[in-house]
Amino acid sequence: MKFNIFKSKTNKQTVAFYNIENLFDIYNDDFTRDDDYIPTSEKRWTVKRYKNKLRKIGYAISNIGRKETNSHPAIIGLAEVENEAVIKDLITSKHLKEYNYSFVHYDSQDERGIDVAFLYDSKKFEVTHSEIFTFTLTDEVGLPDYTRDILLVSGLFLDEKIHFIVNHWPSRRSGDVATEHKRITASNQVQSIINQLNTTYNNPKIVVMGDFNDDPFSNSIKQLVNNIGLFNPMDTLLSIDRGTTCHNFEWNLFDQIIITHNFFERKAKTLRFVKADIYDADFLKQYDGKYKGLPYRTYVGKSYKGGYSDHFPVYMILNKK
Repeated sequence: MKFNIFKSKTNKQTVAFYNIENLFDIYNDDFTRDDDYIPTSEKRWTVKRYKNKLRKIGYAISNIGRKETNSHPAIIGLAEVENEAVIKDLITSKHLKEYNYSFVHYDSQDERGIDVAFLYDSKKFEVTHSEIFTFTLTDEVGLPDYTRDILLVSGLFLDEKIHFIVNHWPSRRSGDVATEHKRITASNQVQSIINQLNTTYNNPKIVVMGDFNDDPFSNSIKQLVNNIGLFNPMDTLLSIDRGTTCHNFEWNLFDQIIITHNFFERKAKTLRFVKADIYDADFLKQYDGKYKGLPYRTYVGKSYKGGYSDHFPVYMILNKK
């Protein structure tokens, strides 16, 4: 008897998250700090460079999980998009335009003007509700410190109700310890969202994804997982020579997908967890020199490299039986 190896993959779906490193348009926004991303800046962010970025990010997205599913991802959470216009340009770019991607996006008060977004194949997912959650931070002198909102998208994923929480938590730019309280605040907000979902729904399936600027063993992530009772499949993926982003030649796994335990339940016609991984294909890596094997970036400082992002995407595979 012959088995069709492709047919076995038809019920598998990819859910991904990707920090796409400063997807800005080329126009100056008077209300945000986007001056580096205009044609006359030191970075010379031109139409050509913008279109190259769209093409490359689109190609990367289209291939996440393809090995396991023979298809493009059904769901993609994004970090570092400037506005609705760049998302529309992305989903209509060369490598994504043949798919049925729609999106959910809200403008946040982030000072740099970057937001999170949620892409979905409209043939596989139907949005039933979306909203954003802000959380209050203060800077060193007690003034408001605006950051990215947390995005909640609820909907029917192949007719099954699932809730997605998309994050881009405050950075470590001023130091890990000095900024930890900001990510703890973000973690507390996500816990509050999940508690609200647990009150509203019976045993809801929840996916928490994002660039958390913390590793799986960091306090902000551990308290989220332990307090709510979640499962973090990314726990074992960080190693001395593998992660999603690299600083001073040390790997971090800031990009993670965390799920509720009911993704393991053996119920008919439901989406079940299969695996999670880092999508670190060779084409996403610097191919030679001092930084060989690290993420192939768009810029290093002011120097244009023409790559993809300073982060690798992460993904999980779900199977519906």
